[in-house]
Amino acid sequence: MVAAKICGLKTAETVDAAIAGGAFMIGFNFFARSPRSLSPALAGELGQRVPPTIARVGLVVDAGDDEIAAILAEATLDLLQLHGHETPDRVAAVKARFGLPVMKVVSVAEVGDVAAARAYEDVADRLLFDTKPPKSLANALPGGNAISFDWGLLKGAAFRLPWMLAGGLHAGNLAEAVQATGARAVDTSSGVEDRPGEKNVNKIKEFLAVAHSL
Repeated sequence: MVAAKICGLKTAETVDAAIAGGAFMIGFNFFARSPRSLSPALAGELGQRVPPTIARVGLVVDAGDDEIAAILAEATLDLLQLHGHETPDRVAAVKARFGLPVMKVVSVAEVGDVAAARAYEDVADRLLFDTKPPKSLANALPGGNAISFDWGLLKGAAFRLPWMLAGGLHAGNLAEAVQATGARAVDTSSGVEDRPGEKNVNKIKEFLAVAHSL
C-alpha cells in the first residue's frame, strides 16, 4: 500500500472524500497566486472535519514568520510544507519558531536537483520531490502544474528522511511512477481536478484506491 496525500482542498465535500478514501495527509494551500488557495479561516473550519489519524498540512511559498503566524492563528496544522526556495537555514528557523514538523519540497528537473535534497536532511522532517516548473511555462506555479519529471532520476536514491513523490500524478500513471521510483508515499493536486482549483471527488476516490492497491 502506498500512502497518499491530497493537496489543495478547499471544500467540505472534497475533504470528506479524501478522508473516506483513506488519505494519510490532507493539504491546504496558502499561496495566494494559486487557484487552490484558501483563507486560514476556511482551512481552520475544514480542518475540524479531519480525524487525528490524518495530518493537516499547510503549504506556503517563501513565507515570512508573520504570514505563517497569521495562518496558524486560525488554522490548526500538523505539518508545514515549504514549497518555495527556502534554504536549509530557513527550514531550521521555521521549525524552531513554530514547533511544527516541516516537509521541504525539492523541485526536480535534473540529477543535481535530487542530490541537492541532501542539504535538508538534517533540518527537515520529510522531503517531497515535485517537478521544477519549466521556464517556458508562463505564470507557472511552484507546484500543481500537471507536469511530471523524469522518474528515473529517483531510481535507487536513498534518503535519511521519509520522502514523497509529486508532479503530475493521477490514477492513470500512479502505478508506473511508483514502480519507477520506489516511492512509498505520493502527493497529488492537479491529478484529481477537472480544472485548476476544482477537485473531483470521484477522481480523489480513484487515486486513493489505486495508491492503496500498490
